[in-house]
Amino acid sequence: MKKLLILIWVIFLFTFTTNIGSTEKTVLELTENDFIIGNENAPITIIEYASMSCSHCAHFHNKTLNTIKSEYIDTGKVKYVFRDFPFNYPALLGSMVIRCVPEDFRYDYMNALYKLQKNWVSRENKVTTQELYKIMQGGGMTKEEFKDCTGNVELENQILEGVIAAQKEFNIKSTPSFLINGYLVEGNKSIKEFRQIIDKILSNS
Repeated sequence: MKKLLILIWVIFLFTFTTNIGSTEKTVLELTENDFIIGNENAPITIIEYASMSCSHCAHFHNKTLNTIKSEYIDTGKVKYVFRDFPFNYPALLGSMVIRCVPEDFRYDYMNALYKLQKNWVSRENKVTTQELYKIMQGGGMTKEEFKDCTGNVELENQILEGVIAAQKEFNIKSTPSFLINGYLVEGNKSIKEFRQIIDKILSNS
């Protein structure tokens, strides 16, 4: 955990100094690195910031997300963007392995890790690594692929830079947090609350 915080601080300093005098980018701008599902021309964009070790995030993915998907994403009303906001080593490792899964299968793998969260999230980093590998191995990831993925410094920095950008622009500090057409919604909201927000935007568009 200490190592993760130090790394985030180093990246923050680097990002801050290299961005002086440059044009500021907004996290609302989607990039080629984003994992997106849904119609790219949908009137509503939801950006979710989540930590793979967060129990509230797991509850949202296990209980609410599939309903949002069937009612709004699959019907072309919402474009959904998944972004990583790891608070600890297990969350970072989970985010990294999901990024290494082919995009066509990423959604299913991500939800599987949330369902199995208690099996692989541990205070012992070694246990987390071992248990996470067992799950990914069951899906076809080789030991070499797993090592290459979890040892990818560029990918790790990319994820942590995203955390810093979200903190800087929207002061995001908890998970799950959602940017719904640029409006920040914090916490594990119910499907009823999501319907109220989404339907209001749709009725005014």
